[in-house]
Amino acid sequence: MKEKQHQDHDFSLEAVDSKSRKGFWAMLVVMLGFAFFSASMLSGGTLGTSLNFKDFFVAVFTGNIILCIYTGLLAYIAGDTGLSTHLLARYSFGEKGSYLVSFLLGATQVGWFGVGVAMFAIPVAKVTGVSVEILVGVAGLLMTATAYFGMKSLMILSAVAVPAIAVLGSVSAGIAMDSVGGISGLMSIVPTETMSMSAAIGVVVASFISGGTLTPDFTRFAKNKRVAVSTTVIAFLIGNTLMFAFGAIGAMVTGQADISEVMFIQGLIIPAIIVLGLNIWTTNDNALYASGLGFSNITKQPKNRLVIINGIVGTLLAITLYNNFMSWLNLLNTCMPSIGGVLIADYFFVSKRKYASLEKANIVSINKNAIIAWVLGVAAAHFLPGITPINAVVTSIVIYVGLTACKSVKKTA
Repeated sequence: MKEKQHQDHDFSLEAVDSKSRKGFWAMLVVMLGFAFFSASMLSGGTLGTSLNFKDFFVAVFTGNIILCIYTGLLAYIAGDTGLSTHLLARYSFGEKGSYLVSFLLGATQVGWFGVGVAMFAIPVAKVTGVSVEILVGVAGLLMTATAYFGMKSLMILSAVAVPAIAVLGSVSAGIAMDSVGGISGLMSIVPTETMSMSAAIGVVVASFISGGTLTPDFTRFAKNKRVAVSTTVIAFLIGNTLMFAFGAIGAMVTGQADISEVMFIQGLIIPAIIVLGLNIWTTNDNALYASGLGFSNITKQPKNRLVIINGIVGTLLAITLYNNFMSWLNLLNTCMPSIGGVLIADYFFVSKRKYASLEKANIVSINKNAIIAWVLGVAAAHFLPGITPINAVVTSIVIYVGLTACKSVKKTA
């Protein structure tokens, strides 16, 4: 009963009730905003300079199908239970074991929030002459404010940002294509680098599988499992593909993977700032929102209060994070896919898609099997050949199911 005293309107510590569930279009807008990720454009630029046009789309389509399977499974779980990633982790990792999950996910998202603020402020400062510190402060304040107001503000922001990014990005890509003679000219461009198809698919998967682990934080608001899965799949097939295409076209024509840099070159200064700002804003809002849920699971405090704290920390450390901690954040990101693997394994294979309500579930303090599966999943990501995040997810699923089966056998023996 103590936990109920700390509930908030974003259901930080309980399942989303039926009255607060959203329909297809509302969820699609949110999930498209989630999938409109600036890092995907940068990854698209890498592929654009390394693959021909046909191979590029084969790699992007294949990689996004893999992402759809991973995020779709997590979306299904959230659509069924109405629970966030952090609350779902209680079933598999245990009550206190879920704190490890929440800390890793929450800390990583605060870090990426800070990096995102700097990613907006630095290029805008170069073309406008406004102080980086002022831009960091204003951007951090605005992004924190919208995250504070929760799912409703995420929907409003995404409803504005998604069409604006799609239209302005398409205009810029069209100008770039026209400069080389259209699609035929684009297809005739010879890649300056080389990359195998398996490596290219790996780039696509790696670009979003870590963030995709947080899919339940948003799809728990879906009206049902079908809405949760369908909007997630469409968002990744369309949203992530668009981001990769924008990045690839810009890189192939101008040598710049970031669409804002391409638009600066094209003289589209104001549209570039709008696209850059909205793209990072939607990403950062989702990151800060998810971090608030994570630390709420640990502290049992309302998400809104923690969003303010996380936003202030991320803003104050924005430049430092941008300059010094990118590699550290990437390292933390390798820890995330195996978390999703454990969640998928516990729900689909161990619990057979049947979770008791959070209040009635028999949740242990720490489930060592989940911790072992997660650790071995991270190790597989680092040491096994192949596509790194897939290695992490598959290994964690197999190990968790295997260890749980062995434990069951010992109990019945």
